[in-house]
Amino acid sequence: MQKPNYGRILDEKLAELGRNNERPRLFLHACCAPCSSYVLEYLHGHFDITLFFFNPNIAPEEEYEYRKSELKRLVAEMGLDIPIIDEDYDPTPFYELARGLEEAPERGERCRRCIGLRLERTGERAKEHGADYFTTTLTISPHKDAAFINEYGAETAERCGVAYLHSDFKKHEGYKRSIELSGKYSLYRQDYCGCIYSRKLR
Repeated sequence: MQKPNYGRILDEKLAELGRNNERPRLFLHACCAPCSSYVLEYLHGHFDITLFFFNPNIAPEEEYEYRKSELKRLVAEMGLDIPIIDEDYDPTPFYELARGLEEAPERGERCRRCIGLRLERTGERAKEHGADYFTTTLTISPHKDAAFINEYGAETAERCGVAYLHSDFKKHEGYKRSIELSGKYSLYRQDYCGCIYSRKLR
């Protein structure tokens, strides 16, 4: 069976919104400023975006706060009037899901559970804030499984009652563009995903 082309699915959705003169509300999970840079550039003309910074996998707390501050700086320097919602630093949910999976490889079960946790919370918050869609910046990373992210996002949408915006932000050289934008705005580009296990493997 041919795998869905999530980049094309997103392009078709944006074209549809343009034809219908629609500008829906999008609740966008942001993992960090570099990944968000291109995604914001690409989507802000099509949606009223609310950014959601929820990443309990990030350690230590200083790293969490720095990545959050970089995201806020990016939005300000891009001149975007976009609200940012964040939750207090609490790594407990991540360590609970990672128990017994400490030695799992990157993109393995621990990572899938971590992504699932973040998508579930994003869907819940999207519902609370009356969003029309939710999605995540995570598909821009060449180190993440875009198919899994989109499949889990669609399942989450059924549970939370908010539509999931399918994506593969690597398309149209999105990852390359994120590197260019990171240079333009002098963004901190971390060398590990966020958790202590990925830090050991960097």
